[in-house]
Amino acid sequence: MDKEVKMDWLEKLALGVGIGILAIVIIAFMGVVGAIPTYFLWNWLMPDIFALKAITFWQAWGLVFLSGILFKNSSSSKSSSRD
Repeated sequence: MDKEVKMDWLEKLALGVGIGILAIVIIAFMGVVGAIPTYFLWNWLMPDIFALKAITFWQAWGLVFLSGILFKNSSSSKSSSRD
C-alpha cells in the first residue's frame, strides 16, 4: 500500500512537471509567432519610411511583449447593457 501511494505521488509530480514544460514551450512558441512578423515588417518598412534602424529578433520580441503589456485589455468585467 505504501508503494502505491508513493507511485501516485510520483505520477502526479511527473504530470505536473510535464504540464509545466508544455506550458513554457507553448508560451515560447507564441512569442516567436508574434515576433517574426514584427521583425520582418519593421525591417521592411521602418528604415525606408521613418529612417529608423533595423532591429534584431530579440528587439522585435521585446516590442511584442511591451505592446502586450501596454495595450492589453485588463478589464475582467463584461460590458453591461442598460435597459
